[in-house]
Amino acid sequence: MSKKQLKLGAFLMLPGHHVAAWRHPAVKAEYVLNFEFAKQQALLAERGKFDMVFLADVPTASYQTYVFEQQSTICFEPFTLLSALAAVTSKIGLVGTVSTTYNEPYNVARKFASLDHISGGRAAWNVVTSIGKEAANNFGYKEEPLHEQRYDRAEEFVKVVKKLWDSWEDDAIVYDKENARFADKEKVHEIRHEGKWFYVRGPLNIARPVQGYPVIVQAGSSEAGRELAAKTAEVIFTAWQTLEEAQAFYRDVKSRMAKYGRHPDELKIMPGVCPIVGRTIEEAEEKRQKFLDLIPESLGVSRLSQQLGIDLSGYPVDGPLPELPDVSEINGNKSRFQLIKDLADREQLTIRQLYQRIAGARGHREIFGTPEQIADALQEWFEEGAADGFNIMLPVYPDGLKDFVELVIPELQRRGIFRTEYEGSTLREHLGLERPKNQFAKKVLV
Repeated sequence: MSKKQLKLGAFLMLPGHHVAAWRHPAVKAEYVLNFEFAKQQALLAERGKFDMVFLADVPTASYQTYVFEQQSTICFEPFTLLSALAAVTSKIGLVGTVSTTYNEPYNVARKFASLDHISGGRAAWNVVTSIGKEAANNFGYKEEPLHEQRYDRAEEFVKVVKKLWDSWEDDAIVYDKENARFADKEKVHEIRHEGKWFYVRGPLNIARPVQGYPVIVQAGSSEAGRELAAKTAEVIFTAWQTLEEAQAFYRDVKSRMAKYGRHPDELKIMPGVCPIVGRTIEEAEEKRQKFLDLIPESLGVSRLSQQLGIDLSGYPVDGPLPELPDVSEINGNKSRFQLIKDLADREQLTIRQLYQRIAGARGHREIFGTPEQIADALQEWFEEGAADGFNIMLPVYPDGLKDFVELVIPELQRRGIFRTEYEGSTLREHLGLERPKNQFAKKVLV
């Protein structure tokens, strides 16, 4: 398979990525917290040869929003669900979101190493810094840490975790029964990390992960997020509305990698896309309209307010956005704020039109049409230097994933830009990423 292949992730948000998915006629209440249902979706994605399933995580119930009752805010904890999915799948990668702001490096390193061993080398860590006062309040903070502090901590956090993964060399376990020697102590290392945020001695109490490191995924697109991605990430999940914006981001982040001694191919950029697939354009438009009709106005306004960090409830819903603060004043998700603001300005959208645009894709790109039109849209960004692949954000399960696997995947395969079979067993092999060398291993003199 010599032609460049695009990478695909299935964003496993149940019962769907659309904010009103839980109200869809095809969705049953038991889909929300049901392992059997989640398992079937993961197996369907694996049948479609997706590189990975992706689990987001927010450490809050969004209880403080005034439309709490109108939205589904419950979900499985990622490690628990991914460990279960590891036992019933065999090829597909397993990406879990874990915050660097509200966790400690040792626990995170140990859990991801465990998941990588359980899955046979299919684990990946989506590194996030978490936003919002509600999350801070759940972890002993009265106020949300500043954006710059969160990213500074995140950079050191990832560095410590990698040291811990390397604290056991690949051949440290000798399992010599005759001489009563389980491990070679010379190949197990205390990391002795002492930095601004963390003091960690090590070593880890589990062997080095199958992949060396589980794949590092990152989702920030702010200035700090871009720099962190260029330095540490192997996959970046990002949001853009236009080809030109996506191309500019792609060039910018990849151009930063050289100063960290990295090649551009060591990072796969995968924008989020929310596809609504119809066998005809009329069917796709009808499906899209059904989703729009399911959004309560109060919920739409609330979600948009949350994304922008400004209360819009007192403004006319069919009028324009009020004057927004400068992005420099935002302590939350700076890149998402700017994307939504730019979208509203570019298309002169009302508050209602804007919340309808982001209700399904939540700020990511929404595309709808026939399988050929969906494939055209993905192929254009892939071949025009805007993406290495996509995180597919299905508006509703199971129908959205079923349509994509049965209608769009065959079209991508027909064009020769997506695999027909897995060629490896680990997520690194799927993505074409090298297994990292152990930083503590002694060089053998020849």
